[in-house]
Amino acid sequence: MSILINKNTKVLVQGITGKEGQKATKAMLDYHTKVIGGVRPGKGGEKVEGCPVFNTVAEAKENFSDVDTSAVYVPPFAVKDAVMEAIEVGIKTINIMAERVPIKDTAYFLAAAKEKDIRVIGPSSLGYISPGEGRIGVVGGPIVEEIFQPGGVGIISRSGGMTNEVAWQVRRAGLGQSTVVHVGGDLLMGTTYADLLRLFEADEQTKGVVIFGEHGGSYEFEIVDLIKNKEFTKPLSIYIGGKFAGVLPEGINIGHAGAIVERGKGAAEKEKALSEVGVKIADSYEGLAELIKPHV
Repeated sequence: MSILINKNTKVLVQGITGKEGQKATKAMLDYHTKVIGGVRPGKGGEKVEGCPVFNTVAEAKENFSDVDTSAVYVPPFAVKDAVMEAIEVGIKTINIMAERVPIKDTAYFLAAAKEKDIRVIGPSSLGYISPGEGRIGVVGGPIVEEIFQPGGVGIISRSGGMTNEVAWQVRRAGLGQSTVVHVGGDLLMGTTYADLLRLFEADEQTKGVVIFGEHGGSYEFEIVDLIKNKEFTKPLSIYIGGKFAGVLPEGINIGHAGAIVERGKGAAEKEKALSEVGVKIADSYEGLAELIKPHV
């Protein structure tokens, strides 16, 4: 199995006629993902990579009632309306690739999604992939087959750039991946580490998980509670990036919105708390695969 996506997943691309939307559509189709169409107001009736374009999400849903995933490639100012469109017609998984989405907009649509039990991944997510099953977005780029192969390691990354790199390290160690997810770098995460670990716990294919985390935010502490409550019992290794931030003044933003240093919740505190509940702590991201290998 896998989480989030399989060979039967039907994908709608919001913003399909834009440069990034077109690029992602081709990347997904090249990986045999079932992209059923896209949305761009005023462009209804056109086609992108052979996929029909609709004026609204509701129109797309009327034509393809089984669409279950939306990939959002619209400008930051348009994300809120685009996501609300997808929520209103009941698309169950929404992956937001756009960066610099206003935090008030993110808070609004995350609350709306929660009310309808709809999963949001992102904002600022490159997407996710289950090797051999399908991918959302451009994870893996043109060398996707060289980086990913089916296996038993789930991967969660806060960093877009490190998503492929960590997956490559896992493959170099002679292992494969079940599902690899870039959760995005914003301050508010639609789907957290803990959310994904619950899914990996229930997934028979996943034998262990590796996480590329960061010093900012407090989402890693949710993992501690998850393990204490025995909601996640599989082997887990984690690397916390940005340890140098401990010498910087409180409140400094490094890289993106989710990397804000918060007193008492930096890399050292996270590592200590995670280690105490049995999580393997990597000294470098290259060590993640070697730490998980004996257990999978």
